[in-house]
Amino acid sequence: MPKHVLTCTVNGEAVEVLVQPYVTLLDALREDLGLTGPKEGCGTGDCGACTVHLDGQPIASCLMLAMQARGREVRTIEGLGVNGALHPLQDAFVRLGVPQCGFCIPGVIMAAAALLAENPRPSEDEIRYGIAGNLCRCTGYTTMLTAITEAAGALSARGA
Repeated sequence: MPKHVLTCTVNGEAVEVLVQPYVTLLDALREDLGLTGPKEGCGTGDCGACTVHLDGQPIASCLMLAMQARGREVRTIEGLGVNGALHPLQDAFVRLGVPQCGFCIPGVIMAAAALLAENPRPSEDEIRYGIAGNLCRCTGYTTMLTAITEAAGALSARGA
């Protein structure tokens, strides 16, 4: 089967890769572009480990064909920070020791980043709802909630 040219923007950079028409966005990101932050946990869109932003909205990249991203903006956990600095969510997660195995963390952070972009001062219930599609079997969610709340405060303080 012939490969197709996928041209899109990933983490602010124009990219062009050849992909089979049946390849998911998750596989193209991981296998063709070497961006291993998004993970395949379930392959059915239920766990959130593969969450990335597509045109600013969180999506399950395991459910989307790579070619559907043609001409669009994709952001992964690798592109969340600015100028080599961690995003306030990444910083808070590291400082508070949220990651244990780390498998779900990129997806949780991407879901939380989308939430904070839309609602910079979410309540705890809104945070819980915002990350509800992300499953974690290690940490529990208490420190995640604390980290997201701290990051919201840091983003508000800097006007982002």
